[in-house]
Amino acid sequence: MVSSGMKSVAGPQGQNMCIIRNESDIQVGLAALASLDPRLVPVIEAAGPVPLRLVEAGFAGLAFIIVSQVVSKASAAAIWNRIRAAGPTTAETYLGHQPATIASFGLSRAKAATLAHVARAVANGEVDLEEVARMEPAAAMAKLTALYGVGPWTAEVYLMFCGGHPDIFPSGDVALQAAAAHAFGLPGRPSARSLAGMAEVWQPWRSVAARLLWAYYSASIRKDVAPVAG
Repeated sequence: MVSSGMKSVAGPQGQNMCIIRNESDIQVGLAALASLDPRLVPVIEAAGPVPLRLVEAGFAGLAFIIVSQVVSKASAAAIWNRIRAAGPTTAETYLGHQPATIASFGLSRAKAATLAHVARAVANGEVDLEEVARMEPAAAMAKLTALYGVGPWTAEVYLMFCGGHPDIFPSGDVALQAAAAHAFGLPGRPSARSLAGMAEVWQPWRSVAARLLWAYYSASIRKDVAPVAG
């Protein structure tokens, strides 16, 4: 792995795990990807700036990702702004909201139920989301997907953007599939399994590769795309 001075944290078994923490780490990752897979060189050139997109780990970070899984980015922003306006974005505050207040946020029934279950698990001490963000990926994925309503895509995006994990690739993401099809001249969107196979060559920088493809998609196909669960 190319060294950038990336911060390392101790995993649950004492191993060191590098994390992405700033723009320079993204640049190091892009340079490594260009060397690992020359096909990405024109993608890097076309994508323009590749956003860092880090969010603080914890209930607010996971809740933001859950809320973001709606039809449009504008709708997600509106819902999130209503939640923030109602008080601190903590598990305890969310659980204290009256049903009428939660209904005013504009969440679907499924997402409201997911947020309630996650908030309860955090408030009861069943899960420490800050600790989960620091765990090694397989253990963290198991912990997150054990939460009601949290699927693999949500867990992967949480580890990428709240944990700074450098080698996570949410291959079920629709925008990533479309970006790969466009970038590599594929006849159609690859399946999640096929895209995951393509991404193996991008190890140990798959999280940067995902950011790159999202940036490429925004620049080449449509504006201001965000991760979208398949």
